Amino acid sequence: MILKGKKESGFVALITAIILSFILIIVTTTLNQTSFFTRSILLDSEYKERGAALAEACVDVARLKLANDPLYSGNEPAVPIGSDSCQIRPITSNTIETRGVYQGSVTNLRVVVNPYPDLSIVSWEEIPSF
Repeated sequence: MILKGKKESGFVALITAIILSFILIIVTTTLNQTSFFTRSILLDSEYKERGAALAEACVDVARLKLANDPLYSGNEPAVPIGSDSCQIRPITSNTIETRGVYQGSVTNLRVVVNPYPDLSIVSWEEIPSF
């Protein structure tokens, strides 16, 4: 009878250890996936910030070129900004449209400025597409 009780308690301990191992594996796997997806979201956010900065830089370049030449019409497909580039679309009726793309993240800006020589910003908006 004593041996039978020891066998049963050993079986219970073994099953308990197996169940706890599975629970720990599931928790560890879930936490690992959460960290991976959080990293991906943060990286996408960084790409969006870089794309927006490129588009904003192109707005500044366009305003500077308009200040130097009131007849400047835009339409520059690749304006170098550091090691990257952005796009200035054709300027119509004091509206500057720019696009910044970084690692697939696109930012399109439409900025309305006052006429030359003021060129102060009247409105600034991000739009989904041109």
